[in-house]
Amino acid sequence: MLKAEFHHFGVPTQEKQKNERYIEGAKVFVTEPEENPFRIEFLRFEEGTSMPPEVCQGAHAAYMVSSLDEAMAGREVIVPPFNASDTLRCAFIKDGDAVIEIMEQQ
Repeated sequence: MLKAEFHHFGVPTQEKQKNERYIEGAKVFVTEPEENPFRIEFLRFEEGTSMPPEVCQGAHAAYMVSSLDEAMAGREVIVPPFNASDTLRCAFIKDGDAVIEIMEQQ
């Protein structure tokens, strides 16, 4: 059985945020959800980002899962798995109209 634990809520913004960091491959500035009392991650995308409109223009919920493969099974994958860091693998899926980021520790 898939184990999924809420991690953060991602919210696109046009405003520069305090302590944002840049992810060059995705052309996006992000904040650390652990530093927000409501676990919000703000995302500020640059022109030319490779992320799809569903991620750039709408909010998403993010979950740490026990298996990306299991979480993606039978779902529409809108961003295939990628290494967000040396220890974190992520993907974006849709569940109905909801955009979900799934994250797996490596």
